[in-house]
Order: sequence, then structure tokens, then C-alpha cells
Amino acid sequence: MASSTAGNGTGSVLPTHTAAPSAPAWPSTSKPKEDDRRRCACVCLLITLAVLAALAITLVVLFLTVLKVRDPTTRLVSTRLAGVAPRLIFPAMSLQLNVTLLLTVSVHNPNPASFTYDAGGHTDLTYRGAHVGDAEIDPGRIPSRGDGEVKLALTVQADRLADDLAQLVADVESGSVAMEASTRIPGRVSILGGLIKRHAVAYSDCSFVFGVPDMKVRSQQCHDRTKL
Repeated sequence: MASSTAGNGTGSVLPTHTAAPSAPAWPSTSKPKEDDRRRCACVCLLITLAVLAALAITLVVLFLTVLKVRDPTTRLVSTRLAGVAPRLIFPAMSLQLNVTLLLTVSVHNPNPASFTYDAGGHTDLTYRGAHVGDAEIDPGRIPSRGDGEVKLALTVQADRLADDLAQLVADVESGSVAMEASTRIPGRVSILGGLIKRHAVAYSDCSFVFGVPDMKVRSQQCHDRTKL
């Protein structure tokens, strides 16, 4: 019986080699991971920019509304003669006369922030350009969008009026005396319930006309401003 096995002429059977199956080609994961990281970074950057933009808009709105300081307004409510203190100076034998006036000034605060002032407020009084008196202002507080009163004892040094004595006599005889008062009050502005505090200085330059002898204010004009 003839063999059906194929030979190579020598009667030996050639081995049969079967190629090993190749490993399945899995898709690479490095590129998707890199894309995810880039997408995450872009999202974080956009969120950060949005937060910064919102913060900037909020600050601008605050500075234009809440943090914008409006100038207060002042008005001299009353004046009262508190006393006259003569003083004799030796050895020149000169007589000095100091007059004390009690002034009440009404202050309106239009800001949504209270204004607190400690010691250090000061008022200078001038008569026709000559410094004739001054006063210290006691500590106090003016509420937000409210009114407050500032009381001060103003000492007028009558001897400093000697240079304009003739004019002063003429003013007294006419029944009115015009003077100027310059006031400076340093303090603190409390915003958002005291969350934000800023230093501020309130200034007021006023011209008054006092009646004689009643010492009542007949007319006044004030220019007020605030500096942060």
C-alpha cells in the first residue's frame, strides 16, 4: 500500500511550522489621557478667569456705589456766648481779652458708612484774614446716612482784633460781624458694618455773619469735602 505522506525524496517527513498568532493590537491610551489633561486645564483656566472677572466687576461696583465717598454737609445751628476772660500781662501791663463761644454744628453724612472721629479735630477762626481764635473738637460719631452734632468751645482772642479795631467797631455798630471758620476732622469710615475701615479727613470752610449783640447766625455759606 502506497503511503500518502508527502516526502522530500528521502522518505522523511518535513515538519510543519505554524506561525504563532500575533497579539491583538490594543489602542494606545497615552493620547486620550493627554487630551483629558489639556481639557481639564482649559476648564480650570476658564473658571479662574470667570472668577477674576466677577471679582473685578464687584470691586468696580463697590467703588462706584458703597465705597464712593460723598462730601458731608455742615450747618452752624447755634452760637452762645459762654464767657469773657480778661487777663493782665506783666511787665508790659497789657490787657488781653478772651471770649469763649459755644458753637453747635449740624453735620449730615450722605454716605452708607459711619464716620468716627477721635481727638485731633480742630477749627481756626479768622476775621478779615487775621487768625483770631481756635477750638478743639471732642471725639464723636456720625451714623451712616444720618445726622450728628459737633459741639465746640471756640476761644476768640480779642487782642488779635486790635489791628482791625476800627473796622470791628464799625461792624459792631452796624449790627453784624463776618468771620470765617476752617475745620479739619480726621477719623475713620466704617463700611459694610465695620468689615472695611478707611482713614478719612473731613474738611469744612465756612463764612458766617453773626448778629450783634444777640450772637445769632444771620447767614452762612460752607464748602465741605472729604479726603481718603
